[in-house]
Amino acid sequence: MAFFQEFKEFALKGNALDMAVGIIIGAAFNKIVSSLVNDIIMPPIGLLLGGVDFKNLEIVIKKAAMSATGEALPAVTIKYGAFINNLIDFVIVAFTIFVVIKIMKRLMPFRKAPEGGIK
Repeated sequence: MAFFQEFKEFALKGNALDMAVGIIIGAAFNKIVSSLVNDIIMPPIGLLLGGVDFKNLEIVIKKAAMSATGEALPAVTIKYGAFINNLIDFVIVAFTIFVVIKIMKRLMPFRKAPEGGIK
C-alpha cells in the first residue's frame, strides 16, 4: 500500500501537475509552430526558389509498381522536403524554449521564498 500512497503524493504534487500542464501547452504550441513553418514561412521561401513546395520534395528510390497479384506497391521515397520543414520546426521550438528559460532565470531572483522556510 505504501507504493500507491507514494504514487498519489507524487501525482498530486505541484511539480507533476505543472509538468502535465506544460506538456499539454507544449503540444498545442507544436501545432502552432508547424502551421507557422508549413503555411507562412515555407511558401515564400519556395516561391523565391522558383515555386518549390517543400512538402513535395523527395528522392524516389523505387517507383510505384503493381505486384504479380495486381496489388499496388507504393513508391519508396526519401522525403527531404518534409525533413527540412521539421528541422525548421525544431529550430523555432528550441529557440523559443531558450528564450523562455533565459527570461525565467532573470525572474528567479525576484521570486518569493515559501512561507515557513524551505521544506
